[in-house]
Amino acid sequence: MNTKYVVIIQCDIAHRRCSGFACTNAFYNREEIFKNYADDTRYISFTCGGCCGKGVAAKLEHLSKKLRIENNIGKDEVAVHLSSCMTTDHHHYDRCPHVDYIKNIVLKKGYKNIIEGSFISKNAERKREEGIYNCYSNS
Repeated sequence: MNTKYVVIIQCDIAHRRCSGFACTNAFYNREEIFKNYADDTRYISFTCGGCCGKGVAAKLEHLSKKLRIENNIGKDEVAVHLSSCMTTDHHHYDRCPHVDYIKNIVLKKGYKNIIEGSFISKNAERKREEGIYNCYSNS
């Protein structure tokens, strides 16, 4: 797939204390989960809109319109990442209980390329290996 846009959907609660710097930096440095994206792939992020994540629908509709009209980019050329703050257990809280619901919204809006995860700190990864944090398989 020729990915022209990467969208990172961040937890609205996490966004209150997190600027998104680590995820953005990982994308621009093409680290870890972002390593296979081309240099000309663009990036945008926004929050889920708050629990239960239903706000994602309106945000994706707006994005779809802008990408189609202004850039002639189709939904099949977009990768949607559900941020690590939503999909993993970490220092502040466990995996979002609405992840599957949000994934279904993304799918209903026509985005098929959904990836769980964005930036993972070395400390959080170590704690998962030690069994301090729960591990979840990417589904």
